[in-house]
Amino acid sequence: MTVETSAAAPFGPWERALAGRYLRAKRKNGGVAVISIISFVGVMLAVAVLIIVMSVMNGFRTELLSRILGFNGHIFVTGPVLEAEDRDAVVARIRAVPGVIQVTPMVEAEALVQGRQQTSGAVVRGVSPADLRASKFISGHIKRGSMRGFGEGEYGGDLILVGDRLAASMGVEPGDTLTLTSPSASATAFGSAPLSKDYTVAGVFSVGMSQFDESYIYMPLAQAQLFFGRDQGVDEIEIKIADPDRAAALRPAIAKAVGPGGIVTDWRDQNQAFFGALEVERTTMRLILMLIVGIAAMNIISGLIMLVKNKGGDIAILRTMGAGRGAILRIFFMSGAAIGVAGTAAGLLLGILFCTYIQQIQAFVQWVTGADVFNANIYFLSHIPARLDWSEVSYVTVFSLLMSFVATLPPALQASRVDPVEALRYE
Repeated sequence: MTVETSAAAPFGPWERALAGRYLRAKRKNGGVAVISIISFVGVMLAVAVLIIVMSVMNGFRTELLSRILGFNGHIFVTGPVLEAEDRDAVVARIRAVPGVIQVTPMVEAEALVQGRQQTSGAVVRGVSPADLRASKFISGHIKRGSMRGFGEGEYGGDLILVGDRLAASMGVEPGDTLTLTSPSASATAFGSAPLSKDYTVAGVFSVGMSQFDESYIYMPLAQAQLFFGRDQGVDEIEIKIADPDRAAALRPAIAKAVGPGGIVTDWRDQNQAFFGALEVERTTMRLILMLIVGIAAMNIISGLIMLVKNKGGDIAILRTMGAGRGAILRIFFMSGAAIGVAGTAAGLLLGILFCTYIQQIQAFVQWVTGADVFNANIYFLSHIPARLDWSEVSYVTVFSLLMSFVATLPPALQASRVDPVEALRYE
């Protein structure tokens, strides 16, 4: 029998069967089933939380980036070239650059807005009707009203588009009037005074980001130039490209098309602090949650140490029957590793399911509590975003398994070093 046991293949059936039996044994039989369950739940929750939190942070970054880059441009041109007589030629040269999909000269300025219910500040963007219709992020998200008549009439007419939250705070709907006051002073018989004018709301848009929906108004470019005293000038040329991540690579070509009278920047320059803070927060959260996974895996050590102590006599008998140190190490290694593998798999499944149905879970929690658990005024988005990054999920899975295996090794090595004589002395 000694020869058969020593010749058995590593991780063979008898080793697996014995490891599973020890793992399931009740406390009165020298087992640690309760501690095993606690370790399993700890690893499962730690892995699930790490996947959920990182997916939500990935979702935040993706959603914010897509909305910011959808609402704003990717590359911007400012400087004396905006006032040049050949600005139209500059715009044509920029449009000819490969990768550029839209070029929009615009006026952007702040104004005081007065509605039925209150007075507030807003950012007014003046763009041509053709450019606004080409910007599907705005023209494709008009909730009420339409762009019919936008840009028609003298100096572009008096129709404007208003963000959904701004319209709600002002108490206006399509067809109602808003009074805008420009900070640009106009000459009167009594001196200079701010210019005020009534505009008709043609449509209400919603892009799903409260920062934009509550503070932006669009008006025809010619009207904005007149209202803000820009004459024929604009404040910037906004450029959208097919791949925003290639903004830095396209800057030299666009700068060459613009010429020496322009200053070219991209979205990374304008949002560097914002996205830098998001990246730092994401990295910090990943490290903290990885420590939690490590702590959960350490519970396996305590359970296995107790198991080794309780099974000292069994280990001694196995050794006298011919089981080698390697076989004992593998038996207890499999006992602990099984907890880590099962906990990781369950946590992986739980985390993926939670991220997949996160909006339904949010709605259920709000229905139960009666509270808005995700206020769009605070978080900028109307719902909790979650984006599973499968490479990151794989990384979490591998890390959890590695920590579980590392936590299993010390007690397994301790079991393999048990001296049969000492273990059986008091049996």
